[in-house]
This record gives sequence, C-alpha cells and structure tokens, in this order.
Amino acid sequence: MLRRTARSLGLFVMVMACALLGVGATAGTAHADDCYSWSRTLSQGASGSDVTQLQIRVAGWVTSGERLSYDGQFGARTTAAVKKFQSAYGLSADGVAGPDTFSKIYALQDADCTPVHFTYAELNKCNSDWSGGAVPAATAKANALKTMWKLEAMRRALGDVPLTISSGFRSHACNDAVGGAAGSRHLYGDAADLTGSPSLCRLAQQSRTHGFSEILGPGYPGHNDHTHVAFDPSPYWSAPTCGI
Repeated sequence: MLRRTARSLGLFVMVMACALLGVGATAGTAHADDCYSWSRTLSQGASGSDVTQLQIRVAGWVTSGERLSYDGQFGARTTAAVKKFQSAYGLSADGVAGPDTFSKIYALQDADCTPVHFTYAELNKCNSDWSGGAVPAATAKANALKTMWKLEAMRRALGDVPLTISSGFRSHACNDAVGGAAGSRHLYGDAADLTGSPSLCRLAQQSRTHGFSEILGPGYPGHNDHTHVAFDPSPYWSAPTCGI
C-alpha cells in the first residue's frame, strides 16, 4: 500500500512538473502574430528569411536617396534602419530587433501583413488578381506590400498624417486607359500616386528619405495634380516646382 501511494505521488509530481514546464515553454515563446512572427532576436550579422521580413518593414527608415536591400543580410544599413524605426516609435534605438521592436511591428500590421493604415485595395484599383502587368501577379502584389511599408514610415514621419493614394498597380490595359507611360512602374506594382494633404511638394520632398528611388511631382509633365513615388532600378527624381 505504501509502495503504491509512493508511486502515485511520484507520478503526480512528474505530471505537475511537465505541466509547469509546458507553461514555461509557452510563456517564453515569441508573440504569435496572424501575419508573421519572429522567433529570435536579430542583430547585425544575422541572416535568413526572418531578416528579409524585418527589412520589408523597416525599408522606409533610411537616409535621403538610400534604398535598403531585401537580401536577408542584417548589415550596417539594416541596423541603421532598425535604429530609425525604433526612434520613431519611442523605443530604445540600439539597432537590435528584439521583443519590443517586434511587438511594435505586430501592432502596426494587419493579418494580411499590410501596415494598419494601408490596404491592398488602395494599391490596386485596377483588378482584383494583380494580373496583366509587367511582372507576375504574385510579384506585383509583393512589390505593393513593400511600397505600403515605405508609405507607413513616411506617414509616421509626417506626424501620422493620412496619405491618399489615387493610383497604384495597373495592368497594361489599365495603364493604357489612363495614358500611362509604356514603362510605368505602376505596371510592376511598386508605384503609388499621392494626392491631397500634405502638399504635393511636401510629399515629394519627404519621400526622398523613405526608400523611394523614383519621385515625380509638380513641374514634371503630367504630375501637377499628384506626387508619384516608386522603386526604380535607375533612380530618377523630378519635381521642379518643389526644387527637386
């Protein structure tokens, strides 16, 4: 009887220990996010797909004329971008992406990975499946996501002023219908035309420090009613009225 009681007590202790270990393991894991969750702290020297995911979200926090690569390599430029992101949101700007940085990113993104202030619908008023452009539909949609995160950074830098997008991705048919240039970046999904407030010149000037390599605004033919921002392998800025 004593032996059976001792064995039962031992099993009870083991069960309770396992339960406690389970609770501890759950408490120690990274925050689970509907879009994407990071499972480790990232700092300079790290590499991998989780670094790429981070780069997508901080690519709008760069210096004038700079573009951050989505190469999965956590180098000096990524460190600088993380520091600027952290500073913009009142975090300790150490360039290390840990729990506090990821928690802020989680708070800034919706379940489909778009930043909370922008939607795929805003970046695609042409068709619902992102087809018919200069790149495969999946690429166009991925490019639009990168553009939205740059716009989210720009919005924050402007004091959380809402940004109005009048045009984003276009298929060749949509582009032809509005008289777009034959090689328009809208065909690639990485362009956005901005209207409203702040002023078009303010938008053009601010966009220089958020990773956009193509900026066209007031004074450039056909752009007096909007500011166009995009990614272009061959950077080009022109908004003469705004001194750009």
